[in-house]
Amino acid sequence: MSVHRNQLIEVEITGFAFGGNGFARLQTEQGDFVVFVENTFPGQKVLARVDKKRKKHAECKLVEVLERSSDEVKLPYQEISGAPYIFVPIEIQREHKQTSTLDLFRKIARIPNPSELLDEYISSPLDFNYRNKMEYSFSSIEHDLELNEEKDDAFALGFKRRGTWWKVESLNKESGLFDAEFETKLRDIRIYLQNTGLPAWHPPKKIGFFRHIVVRKSFYQNQLLINLVTSSEGLEQFDVNAFSAFLQEMLGTRLAGFQHTINDNVADRSKIENGTNTLVYGDWKVVEKLGDLFFEISMESFFQTNPKSAELLYDKALSYVFENNELEGKVVMDLFCGTGTIGQILSKRSKNTQIIGVDIVEEAIIDARKNAERNGVEGVKFFAADVGKFLSQYPEYNGKIGTIVLDPPRAGIAPKTLKKVIDLSADRIVYISCNPSTQARDTETLQKYGYMLDKISLVDQFPHTSHIESVTKFVKDPNFVFVEEEN
Repeated sequence: MSVHRNQLIEVEITGFAFGGNGFARLQTEQGDFVVFVENTFPGQKVLARVDKKRKKHAECKLVEVLERSSDEVKLPYQEISGAPYIFVPIEIQREHKQTSTLDLFRKIARIPNPSELLDEYISSPLDFNYRNKMEYSFSSIEHDLELNEEKDDAFALGFKRRGTWWKVESLNKESGLFDAEFETKLRDIRIYLQNTGLPAWHPPKKIGFFRHIVVRKSFYQNQLLINLVTSSEGLEQFDVNAFSAFLQEMLGTRLAGFQHTINDNVADRSKIENGTNTLVYGDWKVVEKLGDLFFEISMESFFQTNPKSAELLYDKALSYVFENNELEGKVVMDLFCGTGTIGQILSKRSKNTQIIGVDIVEEAIIDARKNAERNGVEGVKFFAADVGKFLSQYPEYNGKIGTIVLDPPRAGIAPKTLKKVIDLSADRIVYISCNPSTQARDTETLQKYGYMLDKISLVDQFPHTSHIESVTKFVKDPNFVFVEEEN
């Protein structure tokens, strides 16, 4: 068969690659042709749309699962696009995540036997209901799951249908990812708001009233912050105080605060800065606990989505930092420190170790200092600085940086920035990554400059998805001498 862009094809998935790409092999006139289909699993028969065509492979979007894998089991959850593997037992998910991730280090970082360096695979303490934030969308275009057809002039509240931006599948039972009590009551919220007579947002026409509901949860307090996002079209007809009273009666003391955001921006975003935000009831923030530390979290604060798993992630990173007790007289640098979580945990664990947090974003450093003050952490200093200029700005740390903890964004570290990190000449680098593919790329560079990969641990923060986090430990070879390659 021939394959072309936008073509719909039916394939049986026979393998699993990193990033949740199931794959199948097709016979063509030119020989074997590999088809990758995102968010699929071996044993499934699927309908897919060809998105990108290459000479020997194609990348496809999943349209529909036609037949389930024999590995999948029945569960009392509604399937959503954000949890494509929820019916796959967690042990089988683990096997595929571990194998595909280690394969990255073999292919990209050129580590011959990465499994020999695997220290630990750390599973999420909660297999289900682990998320602390969820966003639900309204749409007047609904995909009816029972009839498997699109309905216009509807009032849907739930999640976007896979592969679409305009239609929503109403959530009629819990997804298995977020707070079970709230999601079982989301249907009642939908009915209440539909009865106001105001319309759900129409994505193609950019008109309507109800747009999003965003919910943030504190596991420590067992409370919820709720933000209703609407347009101003028909605002005078909406009794926000009556809806607030409805939520208070429904959730009782679990409702920590209710906000209303008016957003007329046509972009499909729920962020508060895109509109005018008002606190209708309760508080702006909840408090979450991570290890021995407490954090005030607002609706827009960045915070680990799975806090119970994040604790284990940081524990593993810290075990690499303090391994062999080689820190005497040395400084630990928390680079890309953000709001200072890792630096504070480091300081709490070792009162005698000097910790510094560095980030180029000055606002993040201000928040980091506030968080440290709130938690009574005195053993960490925070600096707003570029990594390449840090030692010239603060020469007192020259030659004293023993360990660097890296926790970069998903895109990894830019090559020029990574070289600046290497130039700090730390004895050890502990690298936390939410994207092992970019970490594997950076591993090749680090080893080129004498930082040998010593250990790998994998942390599953997002069960039922393709995501996995990786913590690696690099140790500088004291006898390494860099020789510039000839052109």
